[in-house]
Amino acid sequence: MTALRPVRWFREFGRPPRILGLDVARGLAILGMAGAHVGTTDAFDWGDPTTWTDLVHGRSSILFALLAGVSIALMTGRDVLPERERLPGIRLNLVGRGAVIFVIGLTLELLNTPIAVILTLYGLLYVAVIPVLRWRPRQLLLGAAVLALAGPALLALISAVALQPFGAGIGFVLYGTYPITVWLALVLGGMALGRLRVQEVRTAVVALVVGVVLAAIGYGLGALGAGAGLGGTESIVSSTSEDSGSGSLDSLPSESLDSLPAESLSSFIPDDVMPPSGWESYPEALAATDPLGSMVRAVFAVDPHSGGTAEILGSGGFALAVIALCLLLSRPLRWLLLPLGALGSMPLTAYSLHVVSVVLVAGPGGFIADNSFWGLTAVALLVVTTLWAMFVGRGPLERLVGKGAAAMAAAPRR
Repeated sequence: MTALRPVRWFREFGRPPRILGLDVARGLAILGMAGAHVGTTDAFDWGDPTTWTDLVHGRSSILFALLAGVSIALMTGRDVLPERERLPGIRLNLVGRGAVIFVIGLTLELLNTPIAVILTLYGLLYVAVIPVLRWRPRQLLLGAAVLALAGPALLALISAVALQPFGAGIGFVLYGTYPITVWLALVLGGMALGRLRVQEVRTAVVALVVGVVLAAIGYGLGALGAGAGLGGTESIVSSTSEDSGSGSLDSLPSESLDSLPAESLSSFIPDDVMPPSGWESYPEALAATDPLGSMVRAVFAVDPHSGGTAEILGSGGFALAVIALCLLLSRPLRWLLLPLGALGSMPLTAYSLHVVSVVLVAGPGGFIADNSFWGLTAVALLVVTTLWAMFVGRGPLERLVGKGAAAMAAAPRR
Protein backbone atom coordinates (compact mmCIF):
# COMPACT_ATOMS: atom_id res chain seq x y z
CA MET A 1 0.00 0.00 0.00
CA THR A 2 2.85 2.35 0.89
CA ALA A 3 4.50 1.67 -2.46
CA LEU A 4 1.34 2.85 -4.22
CA ARG A 5 1.23 6.20 -2.43
CA PRO A 6 3.64 8.00 -4.82
CA VAL A 7 1.72 6.68 -7.84
CA ARG A 8 -1.58 7.84 -6.39
CA TRP A 9 -0.05 11.19 -5.42
CA PHE A 10 1.22 11.85 -8.96
CA ARG A 11 -2.20 10.99 -10.31
CA GLU A 12 -4.35 12.89 -7.78
CA PHE A 13 -2.36 15.76 -6.24
CA GLY A 14 -3.53 19.17 -7.36
CA ARG A 15 -6.81 17.90 -8.75
CA PRO A 16 -10.09 19.65 -7.81
CA PRO A 17 -11.21 20.67 -5.28
CA ARG A 18 -7.55 21.57 -4.63
CA ILE A 19 -6.29 24.40 -6.82
CA LEU A 20 -2.78 23.54 -7.97
CA GLY A 21 -2.06 27.01 -9.33
CA LEU A 22 -2.37 28.52 -5.86
CA ASP A 23 0.03 25.94 -4.43
CA VAL A 24 2.51 26.74 -7.22
CA ALA A 25 2.23 30.46 -6.43
CA ARG A 26 2.86 29.77 -2.74
CA GLY A 27 5.89 27.69 -3.68
CA LEU A 28 7.26 30.59 -5.70
CA ALA A 29 6.61 32.95 -2.78
CA ILE A 30 8.59 30.69 -0.43
CA LEU A 31 11.52 30.39 -2.82
CA GLY A 32 11.41 34.14 -3.45
CA MET A 33 11.49 34.97 0.25
CA ALA A 34 14.39 32.56 0.71
CA GLY A 35 16.21 34.43 -2.06
CA ALA A 36 15.45 37.78 -0.44
CA HIS A 37 16.87 36.46 2.83
CA VAL A 38 20.07 34.76 1.64
CA GLY A 39 20.61 35.68 -2.02
CA THR A 40 22.62 38.47 -3.60
CA THR A 41 21.16 40.42 -6.50
CA ASP A 42 22.08 43.38 -8.67
CA ALA A 43 19.76 46.36 -9.09
CA PHE A 44 16.87 45.46 -11.36
CA ASP A 45 17.17 46.39 -15.03
CA TRP A 46 14.55 45.31 -17.58
CA GLY A 47 17.22 45.11 -20.27
CA ASP A 48 19.46 42.75 -18.31
CA PRO A 49 17.89 39.36 -17.47
CA THR A 50 20.71 38.59 -15.03
CA THR A 51 19.25 41.24 -12.71
CA TRP A 52 15.70 39.88 -12.73
CA THR A 53 16.32 37.91 -9.54
CA ASP A 54 16.09 41.28 -7.79
CA LEU A 55 12.31 40.95 -8.19
CA VAL A 56 12.23 38.65 -5.14
CA HIS A 57 12.78 41.57 -2.79
CA GLY A 58 9.55 42.75 -1.22
CA ARG A 59 7.36 41.20 -3.92
CA SER A 60 7.69 37.65 -2.55
CA SER A 61 6.26 38.59 0.84
CA ILE A 62 3.53 40.63 -0.86
CA LEU A 63 2.66 37.54 -2.93
CA PHE A 64 2.54 35.56 0.31
CA ALA A 65 0.13 38.09 1.87
CA LEU A 66 -2.13 38.18 -1.21
CA LEU A 67 -2.30 34.38 -1.14
CA ALA A 68 -3.20 34.51 2.54
CA GLY A 69 -6.34 36.42 1.59
CA VAL A 70 -7.19 33.87 -1.10
CA SER A 71 -6.76 31.03 1.41
CA ILE A 72 -9.00 32.72 3.95
CA ALA A 73 -11.73 33.13 1.33
CA LEU A 74 -11.44 29.48 0.28
CA MET A 75 -11.61 28.13 3.81
CA THR A 76 -14.64 30.27 4.67
CA GLY A 77 -16.90 29.40 1.77
CA ARG A 78 -15.04 30.02 -1.50
CA ASP A 79 -17.38 32.04 -3.76
CA VAL A 80 -20.31 31.64 -1.32
CA LEU A 81 -20.47 33.94 1.70
CA PRO A 82 -20.56 32.01 4.98
CA GLU A 83 -23.99 31.75 6.61
CA ARG A 84 -24.48 33.82 9.73
CA GLU A 85 -25.08 30.75 11.88
CA ARG A 86 -21.65 29.41 10.88
CA LEU A 87 -19.80 32.62 11.72
CA PRO A 88 -19.08 31.87 15.42
CA GLY A 89 -17.33 28.60 14.53
CA ILE A 90 -15.47 30.18 11.60
CA ARG A 91 -14.28 33.05 13.79
CA LEU A 92 -12.96 30.69 16.44
CA ASN A 93 -11.30 28.59 13.76
CA LEU A 94 -9.50 31.65 12.40
CA VAL A 95 -8.46 32.77 15.89
CA GLY A 96 -7.02 29.34 16.63
CA ARG A 97 -5.26 29.19 13.27
CA GLY A 98 -3.83 32.69 13.68
CA ALA A 99 -2.69 32.00 17.23
CA VAL A 100 -0.70 28.90 16.27
CA ILE A 101 0.90 30.68 13.30
CA PHE A 102 1.76 33.64 15.55
CA VAL A 103 3.45 31.31 18.08
CA ILE A 104 5.41 29.61 15.28
CA GLY A 105 6.60 33.05 14.18
CA LEU A 106 7.64 33.99 17.71
CA THR A 107 9.51 30.71 18.06
CA LEU A 108 11.48 31.42 14.89
CA GLU A 109 12.29 34.92 16.14
CA LEU A 110 13.57 33.42 19.40
CA LEU A 111 16.28 31.72 17.33
CA ASN A 112 17.79 35.22 17.02
CA THR A 113 17.64 35.31 13.26
CA PRO A 114 18.13 38.60 11.36
CA ILE A 115 15.33 37.53 8.99
CA ALA A 116 12.23 39.69 9.32
CA VAL A 117 9.88 36.78 10.08
CA ILE A 118 6.51 37.36 8.44
CA LEU A 119 4.57 34.70 10.35
CA THR A 120 3.69 36.88 13.35
CA LEU A 121 1.92 39.32 11.02
CA TYR A 122 0.48 36.39 9.07
CA GLY A 123 -1.12 35.06 12.26
CA LEU A 124 -2.62 38.44 13.16
CA LEU A 125 -4.12 38.84 9.71
CA TYR A 126 -6.32 35.79 10.30
CA VAL A 127 -7.87 37.62 13.22
CA ALA A 128 -7.95 41.05 11.56
CA VAL A 129 -10.24 39.83 8.74
CA ILE A 130 -12.94 38.46 11.06
CA PRO A 131 -15.13 41.60 10.76
CA VAL A 132 -15.18 41.34 6.94
CA LEU A 133 -15.92 37.64 6.48
CA ARG A 134 -19.32 38.36 4.95
CA TRP A 135 -18.17 41.23 2.75
CA ARG A 136 -18.88 40.75 -0.93
CA PRO A 137 -16.03 40.97 -3.46
CA ARG A 138 -16.94 44.54 -4.36
CA GLN A 139 -16.79 45.59 -0.69
CA LEU A 140 -13.46 43.79 -0.22
CA LEU A 141 -11.98 45.50 -3.27
CA LEU A 142 -13.24 48.88 -2.08
CA GLY A 143 -11.68 48.32 1.35
CA ALA A 144 -8.40 47.24 -0.25
CA ALA A 145 -8.41 50.33 -2.49
CA VAL A 146 -9.03 52.70 0.41
CA LEU A 147 -6.22 51.17 2.47
CA ALA A 148 -3.80 51.14 -0.47
CA LEU A 149 -4.50 54.69 -1.61
CA ALA A 150 -5.04 56.45 1.72
CA GLY A 151 -3.25 54.22 4.24
CA PRO A 152 0.41 55.11 3.56
CA ALA A 153 -0.21 58.87 3.41
CA LEU A 154 -2.35 58.75 6.56
CA LEU A 155 0.30 56.79 8.48
CA ALA A 156 2.99 59.20 7.34
CA LEU A 157 0.84 62.14 8.49
CA ILE A 158 0.23 60.54 11.89
CA SER A 159 3.96 59.93 12.29
CA ALA A 160 4.77 63.53 11.42
CA VAL A 161 2.05 65.06 13.62
CA ALA A 162 3.04 62.83 16.54
CA LEU A 163 6.75 63.70 16.01
CA GLN A 164 7.82 60.20 14.99
CA PRO A 165 6.45 58.17 17.92
CA PHE A 166 8.05 54.85 18.74
CA GLY A 167 7.28 51.80 20.80
CA ALA A 168 6.86 48.06 20.43
CA GLY A 169 3.17 48.21 19.56
CA ILE A 170 3.51 51.15 17.19
CA GLY A 171 6.44 49.57 15.40
CA PHE A 172 4.61 46.26 15.02
CA VAL A 173 1.22 47.56 13.91
CA LEU A 174 1.93 50.84 12.14
CA TYR A 175 5.52 51.32 11.00
CA GLY A 176 7.30 47.97 10.98
CA THR A 177 8.64 45.98 8.05
CA TYR A 178 5.18 44.46 7.66
CA PRO A 179 2.72 47.10 8.96
CA ILE A 180 -0.61 45.34 9.37
CA THR A 181 -2.57 48.49 8.57
CA VAL A 182 -1.03 48.57 5.09
CA TRP A 183 -0.69 44.84 4.41
CA LEU A 184 -4.34 44.31 5.24
CA ALA A 185 -5.07 45.88 1.84
CA LEU A 186 -3.32 42.95 0.18
CA VAL A 187 -5.24 40.39 2.22
CA LEU A 188 -8.57 42.02 1.39
CA GLY A 189 -7.63 41.98 -2.29
CA GLY A 190 -6.73 38.29 -2.01
CA MET A 191 -10.06 37.54 -0.30
CA ALA A 192 -11.90 39.25 -3.16
CA LEU A 193 -10.02 37.07 -5.65
CA GLY A 194 -10.88 33.96 -3.66
CA ARG A 195 -14.59 34.91 -3.67
CA LEU A 196 -14.61 35.31 -7.47
CA ARG A 197 -14.33 31.62 -8.49
CA VAL A 198 -10.57 31.73 -8.57
CA GLN A 199 -10.46 28.21 -10.02
CA GLU A 200 -12.01 29.34 -13.32
CA VAL A 201 -9.92 30.28 -16.37
CA ARG A 202 -11.94 33.44 -16.93
CA THR A 203 -11.11 34.71 -13.44
CA ALA A 204 -7.40 34.02 -13.99
CA VAL A 205 -7.39 35.90 -17.31
CA VAL A 206 -9.11 38.93 -15.78
CA ALA A 207 -6.74 38.81 -12.80
CA LEU A 208 -3.75 38.76 -15.16
CA VAL A 209 -4.95 41.85 -17.00
CA VAL A 210 -5.80 43.71 -13.77
CA GLY A 211 -2.44 42.74 -12.25
CA VAL A 212 -0.49 44.06 -15.22
CA VAL A 213 -2.46 47.33 -15.19
CA LEU A 214 -1.95 47.81 -11.44
CA ALA A 215 1.77 47.07 -11.76
CA ALA A 216 2.09 49.61 -14.56
CA ILE A 217 0.25 52.24 -12.51
CA GLY A 218 2.26 51.57 -9.35
CA TYR A 219 5.70 51.47 -10.91
CA GLY A 220 4.79 54.36 -13.19
CA LEU A 221 3.81 56.35 -10.12
CA GLY A 222 7.12 55.47 -8.49
CA ALA A 223 9.09 56.49 -11.57
CA LEU A 224 7.15 59.75 -11.76
CA GLY A 225 7.98 60.46 -8.12
CA ALA A 226 11.65 59.72 -8.69
CA GLY A 227 11.73 62.05 -11.67
CA ALA A 228 10.14 64.80 -9.60
CA GLY A 229 12.62 64.27 -6.75
CA LEU A 230 9.96 62.89 -4.40
CA GLY A 231 11.83 59.76 -3.40
CA GLY A 232 9.77 57.45 -5.56
CA THR A 233 12.62 54.95 -5.89
CA GLU A 234 14.63 55.93 -2.85
CA SER A 235 14.91 53.15 -0.29
CA ILE A 236 12.99 54.13 2.81
CA VAL A 237 14.59 51.41 4.90
CA SER A 238 18.11 52.18 3.77
CA SER A 239 17.98 55.55 5.44
CA THR A 240 17.03 53.95 8.73
CA SER A 241 19.80 51.36 8.42
CA GLU A 242 22.40 54.07 8.05
CA ASP A 243 20.95 55.98 10.99
CA SER A 244 21.01 52.88 13.15
CA GLY A 245 24.66 52.17 12.54
CA SER A 246 23.82 48.77 11.07
CA GLY A 247 25.67 49.44 7.85
CA SER A 248 24.31 50.11 4.41
CA LEU A 249 21.42 48.16 3.00
CA ASP A 250 23.80 46.44 0.61
CA SER A 251 25.44 44.69 3.54
CA LEU A 252 22.21 43.09 4.73
CA PRO A 253 19.78 40.68 3.10
CA SER A 254 16.90 42.81 1.83
CA GLU A 255 14.32 41.34 4.22
CA SER A 256 16.69 40.74 7.15
CA LEU A 257 15.56 43.90 8.85
CA ASP A 258 14.58 42.88 12.39
CA SER A 259 17.63 44.62 13.83
CA LEU A 260 16.73 47.90 12.14
CA PRO A 261 14.42 50.53 13.59
CA ALA A 262 10.78 49.57 13.12
CA GLU A 263 9.55 52.97 11.99
CA SER A 264 9.85 52.39 8.23
CA LEU A 265 7.03 54.70 7.26
CA SER A 266 8.21 57.38 9.66
CA SER A 267 11.30 57.59 7.46
CA PHE A 268 9.29 59.61 4.98
CA ILE A 269 10.26 62.45 7.30
CA PRO A 270 13.55 64.03 6.16
CA ASP A 271 16.52 62.15 7.65
CA ASP A 272 18.48 65.27 8.56
CA VAL A 273 15.67 66.63 10.72
CA MET A 274 15.91 66.28 14.49
CA PRO A 275 12.71 67.88 15.82
CA PRO A 276 13.06 69.80 19.10
CA SER A 277 11.47 68.06 22.06
CA GLY A 278 8.82 69.36 24.41
CA TRP A 279 5.35 70.75 23.84
CA GLU A 280 6.60 74.33 24.13
CA SER A 281 8.33 73.87 20.77
CA TYR A 282 5.67 71.74 19.09
CA PRO A 283 4.95 74.16 16.22
CA GLU A 284 8.65 74.21 15.30
CA ALA A 285 8.88 70.44 15.68
CA LEU A 286 5.81 69.92 13.49
CA ALA A 287 7.23 72.16 10.80
CA ALA A 288 10.49 70.23 10.92
CA THR A 289 8.77 66.90 10.29
CA ASP A 290 7.16 68.33 7.12
CA PRO A 291 3.73 66.61 7.31
CA LEU A 292 2.68 67.48 3.77
CA GLY A 293 6.00 66.40 2.25
CA SER A 294 5.88 63.16 4.25
CA MET A 295 2.43 62.38 2.87
CA VAL A 296 3.52 63.04 -0.71
CA ARG A 297 6.60 60.85 -0.36
CA ALA A 298 4.42 58.07 1.08
CA VAL A 299 2.30 58.11 -2.06
CA PHE A 300 5.26 57.84 -4.47
CA ALA A 301 7.41 55.38 -2.46
CA VAL A 302 7.87 52.21 -4.50
CA ASP A 303 10.90 50.40 -3.06
CA PRO A 304 10.51 47.05 -1.23
CA HIS A 305 9.07 47.44 2.28
CA SER A 306 8.66 51.19 1.89
CA GLY A 307 4.95 50.71 2.48
CA GLY A 308 4.10 53.41 -0.05
CA THR A 309 1.03 53.51 -2.26
CA ALA A 310 3.19 53.00 -5.36
CA GLU A 311 4.71 49.85 -3.83
CA ILE A 312 1.32 48.41 -2.85
CA LEU A 313 -0.11 49.00 -6.33
CA GLY A 314 3.02 48.02 -8.26
CA SER A 315 4.14 44.99 -6.28
CA GLY A 316 0.56 43.98 -5.49
CA GLY A 317 -0.25 44.03 -9.20
CA PHE A 318 2.90 42.04 -9.93
CA ALA A 319 1.88 39.44 -7.32
CA LEU A 320 -1.65 39.25 -8.76
CA ALA A 321 -0.23 38.64 -12.24
CA VAL A 322 2.01 35.87 -10.87
CA ILE A 323 -0.97 34.15 -9.25
CA ALA A 324 -2.95 34.42 -12.49
CA LEU A 325 -0.11 32.94 -14.54
CA CYS A 326 0.28 30.08 -12.07
CA LEU A 327 -3.45 29.34 -12.32
CA LEU A 328 -3.32 29.33 -16.12
CA LEU A 329 -0.10 27.32 -16.48
CA SER A 330 -0.89 24.73 -13.82
CA ARG A 331 -3.32 23.00 -16.15
CA PRO A 332 -1.11 22.32 -19.20
CA LEU A 333 2.08 22.01 -17.13
CA ARG A 334 0.68 20.04 -14.19
CA TRP A 335 3.32 17.28 -14.17
CA LEU A 336 6.19 19.76 -14.42
CA LEU A 337 4.82 21.97 -11.62
CA LEU A 338 4.01 19.23 -9.12
CA PRO A 339 7.18 19.78 -7.00
CA LEU A 340 6.42 23.51 -6.73
CA GLY A 341 2.85 22.61 -5.83
CA ALA A 342 4.07 20.24 -3.11
CA LEU A 343 6.26 23.00 -1.70
CA GLY A 344 3.35 25.44 -1.74
CA SER A 345 1.03 22.95 -0.07
CA MET A 346 3.07 23.22 3.14
CA PRO A 347 4.30 26.85 3.21
CA LEU A 348 4.60 27.13 7.01
CA THR A 349 6.77 24.02 7.21
CA ALA A 350 8.94 25.07 4.26
CA TYR A 351 9.36 28.64 5.49
CA SER A 352 10.29 27.46 9.00
CA LEU A 353 12.78 24.92 7.63
CA HIS A 354 14.42 27.71 5.65
CA VAL A 355 14.74 30.02 8.66
CA VAL A 356 16.11 27.20 10.83
CA SER A 357 18.64 26.27 8.14
CA VAL A 358 19.95 29.85 8.06
CA VAL A 359 20.38 29.82 11.84
CA LEU A 360 22.11 26.41 11.77
CA VAL A 361 24.55 27.47 9.05
CA ALA A 362 25.22 31.09 10.04
CA GLY A 363 24.66 30.79 13.78
CA PRO A 364 22.35 32.91 15.97
CA GLY A 365 22.31 36.50 14.77
CA GLY A 366 24.27 35.65 11.63
CA PHE A 367 23.09 35.94 8.05
CA ILE A 368 24.09 34.53 4.69
CA ALA A 369 24.44 36.31 1.35
CA ASP A 370 25.26 33.55 -1.12
CA ASN A 371 23.35 32.56 -4.25
CA SER A 372 24.75 29.04 -4.04
CA PHE A 373 23.12 28.63 -0.65
CA TRP A 374 19.90 30.05 -2.10
CA GLY A 375 20.01 27.45 -4.87
CA LEU A 376 20.78 24.65 -2.44
CA THR A 377 17.91 25.81 -0.23
CA ALA A 378 15.51 25.78 -3.19
CA VAL A 379 16.49 22.27 -4.27
CA ALA A 380 16.37 20.91 -0.72
CA LEU A 381 12.93 22.40 -0.04
CA LEU A 382 11.53 21.07 -3.32
CA VAL A 383 12.88 17.56 -2.70
CA VAL A 384 11.92 17.35 0.98
CA THR A 385 8.40 18.71 0.56
CA THR A 386 7.71 16.56 -2.52
CA LEU A 387 8.80 13.38 -0.74
CA TRP A 388 6.83 14.35 2.36
CA ALA A 389 3.72 15.05 0.29
CA MET A 390 4.11 11.71 -1.51
CA PHE A 391 4.57 9.48 1.52
CA VAL A 392 3.00 11.40 4.43
CA GLY A 393 0.66 14.02 3.01
CA ARG A 394 0.00 17.26 4.84
CA GLY A 395 2.96 19.19 6.24
CA PRO A 396 3.70 18.82 9.98
CA LEU A 397 3.21 22.49 10.86
CA GLU A 398 0.08 22.63 8.71
CA ARG A 399 -1.26 19.70 10.74
CA LEU A 400 -0.42 21.58 13.94
CA VAL A 401 -2.25 24.68 12.73
CA GLY A 402 -5.24 22.57 11.73
CA LYS A 403 -5.38 20.97 15.17
CA GLY A 404 -5.16 24.36 16.87
CA ALA A 405 -7.97 25.71 14.70
CA ALA A 406 -10.15 22.65 15.34
CA ALA A 407 -9.53 22.81 19.08
CA MET A 408 -10.49 26.48 19.22
CA ALA A 409 -13.58 25.94 17.08
CA ALA A 410 -14.64 23.06 19.33
CA ALA A 411 -14.35 25.17 22.49
CA PRO A 412 -17.69 25.50 24.30
CA ARG A 413 -19.48 28.77 23.52
CA ARG A 414 -21.86 30.49 25.90
